[in-house]
Amino acid sequence: MENGGIKAIIFDLDNTLIDTSGAGVVAMQKVSELLKSSLNLDDASIKTICNQFKQKLYAEVYDAATGKPIDEIRTLHWEESLRETLGDRPVETLGSDCYKLWKSSRLRLLTMSPEVRALLKDLRTKYKLLLLTNGEAQTQREKVEVSDCGAYFDEVVVGGEQDEQKPCASVFRLCFEMLGVEAQDCVMVGDSLDTDVQGGLKAGVRATVWVKCSGATECDAIKPHYTVSNVLELPRVLTEMN
Repeated sequence: MENGGIKAIIFDLDNTLIDTSGAGVVAMQKVSELLKSSLNLDDASIKTICNQFKQKLYAEVYDAATGKPIDEIRTLHWEESLRETLGDRPVETLGSDCYKLWKSSRLRLLTMSPEVRALLKDLRTKYKLLLLTNGEAQTQREKVEVSDCGAYFDEVVVGGEQDEQKPCASVFRLCFEMLGVEAQDCVMVGDSLDTDVQGGLKAGVRATVWVKCSGATECDAIKPHYTVSNVLELPRVLTEMN
């Protein structure tokens, strides 16, 4: 059977095709430099402020029904982190400045490497490709735009624009419908066991490929069909499948 029966590949975005974690580290370094120059803070206080922001970011549950733009919410995260660490010390627009610098620094680094672009270009001559990314709609669409990855896919699905996100089966069924394929025709590729691999398994795809990032730990309850250290290993895995 042509392509081993595989007709489509569904890719995650963050830390699969683009180095979101690495970009986040650099963005935090930029903000730390801003805080040091603006307030002459010691390293411990700067670290506390940045960690407070990261905790708020990770715990964030965005609800578009509130009417607050995501930029406003994340600016508030910085303002609260500054206030919680510095008390009533006046910081004027520093929260806004921190957010703008963090966001712009991170977005500038969210690019696909030439090797990843070449991989997707080649795969698209053989398979249908769909990008499926979790997250708040504006944030993820901005990542898709700055990385120019949308040009390499037949379809792009942002979880924040749907009723449910990965690992829910409904968003995978939407992907299958958009591509005009069945679950067994598809391979799911991503860095998250909880969302990408578990979602693909629940949806009944042909195979799941876990892009195991440095420091990631395995989980006995979620077993991917294949594990790679870099998405560029995917052609080898596809050959094995065939």
